[in-house]
Amino acid sequence: MDGIWFWTAAVAASIAVGLSKGGLPVVAMMSVPILSLVMPPLQAAGLLLPIYIVSDWFGVWAYRRSYDLRVLKIMFPATAVGILIGWATANLVSEAMVGGVIGALGSSFAASRLLGWGATAEARPARVGPGLVWGTAAGFTSFVSHAGGPPYQIYTVPLQMPKAVFAGTSTILFTWVNTVKLPAYWSIGILSFDSLNTAVWLFLPATLAVFAGVRLVRWLPEQLFFKLVLWALLILSLRMLWVAFAP
Repeated sequence: MDGIWFWTAAVAASIAVGLSKGGLPVVAMMSVPILSLVMPPLQAAGLLLPIYIVSDWFGVWAYRRSYDLRVLKIMFPATAVGILIGWATANLVSEAMVGGVIGALGSSFAASRLLGWGATAEARPARVGPGLVWGTAAGFTSFVSHAGGPPYQIYTVPLQMPKAVFAGTSTILFTWVNTVKLPAYWSIGILSFDSLNTAVWLFLPATLAVFAGVRLVRWLPEQLFFKLVLWALLILSLRMLWVAFAP
């Protein structure tokens, strides 16, 4: 894996991962599509996983005092179940099929919120039932294509957490998710020592991007932050629909 186009795409993808782990919503979902311009998508996902994990821990340190413990208690076991389902069905379920379902749900939710439907409702409590459903979906879609953000946001946006708590809860949850995914990816051959050697060179831009993301989250006004969350969710959900149904 060499050449200027590969390294340009790889650095851009690692920066997207770092910015997301710094708290910017859904940016990491651009990483696999960017890297897929120069290599197969599953190979791209395997290469990026170590970068996710390293970036995760810097993000956890940055948000170590800002998270919702109840949400994490609900979603930790649910995401693990979702990853297990993804691992067990890796040869049976296509990424396009999963992306189509999640894309439809995510775009509907984001569009309704942006149009003002339910946007003024009172904050919901973190209920166990919906959290288990969306947590399982987040673990499954994260395993398939590093796309666990939309299910997480569908569950957590109505909770109306402060932006730092929202970002910190997301960072800590997906640190757990990516750690659990590591042995599963290894077992099906997506992760290898060859990709790890390449990933080491991408740790620095990803790490710097984590702290840039943290600063941007602190700087953004609360209302604008959640508008960006919804717009990012809408755009990326529509992209998932396009990928699923395009000829």
